[in-house]
Amino acid sequence: MVITHHGGQCFKVSFGDTTLAFDPIGKKSKLTPVKFGADVAFVSLHHPNFDGPENATHGSKDPFVIDGPGEYEVGEVTARGFGVPTNYEGQERFNTIYQVTLEGMNLVFLGALGDPAIDAKILGELGDIDILFVPIGGGDVLEVPQASKLAVKLEAKCVIPMHYDKQSLAAFLKEEGSKNAKPTDKLTLKKKDVAAMSGEIAVLEPKTK
Repeated sequence: MVITHHGGQCFKVSFGDTTLAFDPIGKKSKLTPVKFGADVAFVSLHHPNFDGPENATHGSKDPFVIDGPGEYEVGEVTARGFGVPTNYEGQERFNTIYQVTLEGMNLVFLGALGDPAIDAKILGELGDIDILFVPIGGGDVLEVPQASKLAVKLEAKCVIPMHYDKQSLAAFLKEEGSKNAKPTDKLTLKKKDVAAMSGEIAVLEPKTK
C-alpha cells in the first residue's frame, strides 16, 4: 500500500491496480486541486475543500463516489461510513467518518471532525485501527490536544495527521513526543510493517503537483 498526501485532507491510497481518493479537493476550493485517477472517492463533508470527486477522474478511472453513512463494497474495498454532526465555516453540517478495510488493514479516516467526543457505538464499530487519518489544524476541525488525546484513545498503530499548517504540525509532534519526525513524500506499508507499530506518527509532505 502506498499513501501520498495532496493537500488539506486529500490522500491517495494505492494498492495493486486499485486507487482510493480521500476528500479530493474541489475546483472551487482555495486549496490547489490535484487531478489523479481513482477507483473509489470518499467525501467526508460537502464543501469544496473535501468534495471534488471530478478531480479523481483521470484516464480510464472514473471513481465510485461514497459521500455519506452506510456500508459499501467496491471490488476489493470494503467500507463503512458513520455520520456525525459538525460545524464547518459557521454552518451545521454532517461529517462522515470512514472505516476502510483493504489488504488486511483497517484504515479509519476521521474527515473534517470537529468534536472528539465520538459516540460510543461508533467507537465500538471501528475495531483495531491500523492507520488513522486525523485532522489537527484547529478552527473548524480538532485542536492539537484534542487530536492527540483521540489518537491515543483509538490506539491506532500508525497515525497520519492532516488538515494542518506548520504551526499546528509542530505542536502535534511535540504533544506526541515525536518532534524529530521527518516528513516524507510517500508512505509505503505492508501488513507486517503496521503490525510492528504502536502509535507511530507518519507525516506526509503534501504534493504540489
